[in-house]
Amino acid sequence: MASYHLSVKTIKRSAGRTATAAGAYRAGERIECQREGRVHDYTRKQGIEETFIVTPENAPAWAEDRASLWNEAEASETRRNSVTAREWELALPSEISAEDRSQITRGFAEELVSRYGIAVDVAIHAPNREGDQRNHHAHVLTSTRKLEAEGFTAKTRVLDSARTGGVEIEQMRGVWAQLQNRALERAGRERGLGEDETERVDHRSLEVQRSDAVSRGDDLTAQGLDRAPELKLGPAANAMERREKRAAEREGRAYQPLTERGAVVHAARQARELFVEMRERLEMARGAYDIARDAGQGRVSAGLVALRAVANKDRSAERNPEDVRERLAQITGRAQEQADVEQDGLGRGRDRLRETLDRGSDGLDTSKEVEKPRSASGWILC
Repeated sequence: MASYHLSVKTIKRSAGRTATAAGAYRAGERIECQREGRVHDYTRKQGIEETFIVTPENAPAWAEDRASLWNEAEASETRRNSVTAREWELALPSEISAEDRSQITRGFAEELVSRYGIAVDVAIHAPNREGDQRNHHAHVLTSTRKLEAEGFTAKTRVLDSARTGGVEIEQMRGVWAQLQNRALERAGRERGLGEDETERVDHRSLEVQRSDAVSRGDDLTAQGLDRAPELKLGPAANAMERREKRAAEREGRAYQPLTERGAVVHAARQARELFVEMRERLEMARGAYDIARDAGQGRVSAGLVALRAVANKDRSAERNPEDVRERLAQITGRAQEQADVEQDGLGRGRDRLRETLDRGSDGLDTSKEVEKPRSASGWILC
């Protein structure tokens, strides 16, 4: 399953933050904050793939300019502890194209505008050169007031209220999951993958996902979800661990976490990777077994097919075949040929035994049924 992440943070004056600085940093631009008289210049920032602004239909023209937009957002707030902006941080699937990542992010921004009547400023970032290269993500900065023809008006209290805010965010988490899954399904179809092979995301909590897996009898998935959410490293620890990973790679040694949090996160990730690998092997074995049984093979032969499919997993991955099922079918064909040879040998052996019995060897009671031959492993399988 693809990774899911959506978090919501607020830009608060009480924490020394401003909407102008946040907008400049995420978009890699230069914005002068008129309220503070400070210049926020992040034009040298790297890794920004795309930026755009989405506003309601009747929004004023100045809202299309990033500096004007966030200066107006700051000017609309008068309290020292005001929340001047809200940031939605989104993880983007690495399994889809850059165009699709842009499309689903824009779709999410448009849903925010439609639902709350706010201004939305989007910055799509590429993975950090020193981090995980699958870490495509987007920063979606939104106003905390509705944007109408006369400018910023009423606060979006539905997101601020303790009673309704959590519900609203959970619904938007579902919207983001739906947008991603549609894009992942399209990408899967383009690659010729079946529905069961296509990556998906799930926005629900681990506890809810596990309960659902148990209710449908999927014990393997339930076991994989029986874990605590991953611990957050934090900026300082994350930077230390990244440096140590680079050093270990340069020196050709195994990475060993430096911090306690890093050790916990590393162990959890290794456990999940091992579980995913085991699940992939089990699913490949099941698929090979089902194909062999559908082709008319017995349980023993189908079991051999499943074992060979798992044993050849790594070598098959290096060959990078176009279709997994084709590879399994080839394995099935080879196993059927071997099974035919083994069956012919058993048949000739039984014929020779019957000839011996027919000759009336002394001491043999030919009225008794001959014991069924056993497999090479000594098992009797029906």
